[in-house]
Amino acid sequence: MNRSNKFAWTWKIKEECLEEYVEMHLSPWPDIMAEHSRAGIRNYSIFQNGNRFFYCFECDDVEAAFGIIAESEACNRWNAITSKMVEGSFDFKEAEPIRPMREVFYLK
Repeated sequence: MNRSNKFAWTWKIKEECLEEYVEMHLSPWPDIMAEHSRAGIRNYSIFQNGNRFFYCFECDDVEAAFGIIAESEACNRWNAITSKMVEGSFDFKEAEPIRPMREVFYLK
């Protein structure tokens, strides 16, 4: 169990998509923001190091949140664009679309 209700993972973005990916996340669609909030996702941050990105958010029920995101028309439109930019799986209908990182330290 994740003691702090945090969920984190990392992905590489294809070099040729880097600029567009960053631009999309600097100006996210309002309906995407609303859907993530509706799903119970909060304190969501994305950090960049070259073409590697680190994602971290808090959520009380990650499975339920991912279910809401997977059924969201707005999120499916967004993911159709960004999924082509990542190196790895982005399909929330797959058994393990994102490999979560284990939390080994948390200072409250």
